[in-house]
Amino acid sequence: MSLSSGNVAARQHGAMEFSEAPVDIDQVRRYRLERIREQLRKHDYAGILLFDQVNCRYACDATNMQIWCSHYETRCVFVATDGPLILFDYGNYPHLSEGIPTIDEYRLHSSFYYFTAGSRTSEKAENFADQISDLVNTYGAGNKRLAIDRLSYTGCKPLVDRGVTIHDGLEVLEMARVIKSKEELVLMQHAIDVCEIGMGKMRDAMEPGITENALWAKLHEANISLGGEWIETRLLSSGPRTFPWFRECSMRVIERDDIVSFDTDLIGPYGYCADMSRSWVCGDKPSSEQRRIYAHAYEQIQHNVAMLKPGMTFRDVSESAWKIPAEFAANKYSSLIHGVGLADEYPSLKHADKYAMNGYDGVIEENMTLCVESYVGSEKSGEGVKLEEQVLITKQGAKLMSSYPMELDWL
Repeated sequence: MSLSSGNVAARQHGAMEFSEAPVDIDQVRRYRLERIREQLRKHDYAGILLFDQVNCRYACDATNMQIWCSHYETRCVFVATDGPLILFDYGNYPHLSEGIPTIDEYRLHSSFYYFTAGSRTSEKAENFADQISDLVNTYGAGNKRLAIDRLSYTGCKPLVDRGVTIHDGLEVLEMARVIKSKEELVLMQHAIDVCEIGMGKMRDAMEPGITENALWAKLHEANISLGGEWIETRLLSSGPRTFPWFRECSMRVIERDDIVSFDTDLIGPYGYCADMSRSWVCGDKPSSEQRRIYAHAYEQIQHNVAMLKPGMTFRDVSESAWKIPAEFAANKYSSLIHGVGLADEYPSLKHADKYAMNGYDGVIEENMTLCVESYVGSEKSGEGVKLEEQVLITKQGAKLMSSYPMELDWL
């Protein structure tokens, strides 16, 4: 049974599926690693060093306290273009990566961040640089061009001192992650299904007197209980806190007839992101102004989903997008459309009026997964509607992956 079919009760029953992966996980792992190596060969790099924990997850799928390790340079992955993948882990815990075919070697990381190394920071950094430069020399066949996604000066300098040249690894990973395999799409759909179950629990719990935080907790609870991992933000607000956008949830008590707007930013089962937004009213029916701004946001989403086709340039998308009425333009959402995978990712498509300053070239491709954004805020009522859909780009155009109902009776 698929979590994407049937009612909420059926979906909850189907949660047992997450005890076993719905696809061949090893096939996903090999696909993702080869995507990285394709980019490394394209840029003529000897290899890449990854400290971003989402990128580490993409490269080998081994995890270890991902949020905690994201604060410190304590865990990384080295991928040789023609050679092994080596996981440098926080602590000696090889059991955490047993059975993962993409990992060729497991090592204990010589952590050099100040919290753990203190006055021995330089010594530890030199030790780590010895290991990485040795790998570059061993597998690079004379090529000393190493891509790195993110690393402090403390870690970079001793590598440069050893003759390694450092290059942008973020581009490598963003371009690798942008095209999804059919197995990845199955895992992403599971994350979306879990997210929508959580949204249903939020909707059931939404009544006057509940705080924003308590309502938001329903989404977290559902995600964790169904095998998900974390939520990237706390973007839920109610009533006068919905305008302008980007206030995170608080202890404010939701009142009758308040609009409630939120953005899930949920990292679900298998590490895939479910990023969608909805706006509801805590009451029997919306006001005329709530209906009016909702209708504009809905129209923006419908138009921008419908226009997406493979082969469109990013400029085409910006220029063909729904024209935001002047009264809402100053408070529009910061991006038009963005990529999504293990988290928000490349590309970030800009509004037409921001394209000259912030836009960049690129093309919409088949098997990209994108999030189409809208925020419409009313200065008149001090309220805002946030809507967002997650889509897959197919030969025919954009296909919705998110399915939680919109408030069509408001229109």
